[in-house]
Amino acid sequence: MAMTTAQKGEVIELLKEKFSQYNNFYITNTEALTVEQANKLRRVCFEKKVELQVAKNTLIRKALEQLDEERFKGTFDSLHGVTALMFSESAKEPALIISSFRKDTKTEKPVLKAAFVDGDVFVGEAQMETLKSLKSKHELIGEIIGLLQSPAKNVISALNAGNKLASLVKALETRAAN
Repeated sequence: MAMTTAQKGEVIELLKEKFSQYNNFYITNTEALTVEQANKLRRVCFEKKVELQVAKNTLIRKALEQLDEERFKGTFDSLHGVTALMFSESAKEPALIISSFRKDTKTEKPVLKAAFVDGDVFVGEAQMETLKSLKSKHELIGEIIGLLQSPAKNVISALNAGNKLASLVKALETRAAN
């Protein structure tokens, strides 16, 4: 059954909303999954707060072009065949879902066509391992704080050790003045 222009317009608007709402989305192919498998995948996605949306490639492309053609350009070549989009707040959750789903069902699906993560495009199956190990902003911030805290302890202990830092600064100032 063909969609009317109005229906297509509605789908495009809905997709634009999702693409604007999430920083990350994966373009996958779920073709040939049984009804049972497809339902299972939806369930897993739902539990992990990943939105799964099947749509026509032409409509996905139109939605992306209308939002920001330049930003999403890298994903266009992946829009062929059957496309299921996975929208996620987490950069790597869809990759983890895909990978464990394949193990559980012993299938090759969903196939990763591309992933759009915070403005970067990862194309093809070969990127699965990279995507699975991506760190979230929170994880990165945690690591940076960890790194910052270790030297901070040294600075604080230096300050407590007879004000060496102040005399060092004073010496540097004196040298700069001469």
